[in-house]
Amino acid sequence: MAVTVLSADQSDAVITVLCDAFYAYPVMRYVLGAKPDYPRRLHALVRLFVATRAYRNGLMLGVDDESGNPVASAMVDLPGAPPHSPPLEELRESVWADLGADARARYDEYGRIGRENAPHEDHHHLGMIGVRDKAQGTGLGRVLLEHVHGLAEADPNSTGVSLTTELERNVPLYEHFGYRVTAHARVAPDLETWAMFRPC
Repeated sequence: MAVTVLSADQSDAVITVLCDAFYAYPVMRYVLGAKPDYPRRLHALVRLFVATRAYRNGLMLGVDDESGNPVASAMVDLPGAPPHSPPLEELRESVWADLGADARARYDEYGRIGRENAPHEDHHHLGMIGVRDKAQGTGLGRVLLEHVHGLAEADPNSTGVSLTTELERNVPLYEHFGYRVTAHARVAPDLETWAMFRPC
């Protein structure tokens, strides 16, 4: 199960995997709300997340199954990422105009809490990591995690890897891989977030 670094031209494969993996994820449900046409709106939101990494020189990682179909993906922010570019800002405004001001306000609140809880030192940030439902339990999440850990450990500018999870059951899983909880916050009555960090 080899991990491949994907180019911006392969963004659609990453979006497909992450939309499947995060279909019922608490953050997506919280941001997008109860409006109809959820699958299309989820695709737009994940597309924005993926484009943000592409425009800011982040990493998109993928794992294919034996038939060459993408089944697992991760997005990683690198130390010293550049600021948002004008094309990215245009895309952001377009996506939020589509999703609505209420969705944007909810995401901004979630993002504010995430920024407050982020490490101050340069580090790798695991923005999203997901495995398609049909490949759950096959060890692909571990493969991607260990690859990201290796990237951070090989980078003298990185102090480790940060991530957040909004599922309490994920906390002991990440602790098993060397992460520790650095912050815990309630974003909304039905949404909690745990900030975690794994030092190099």
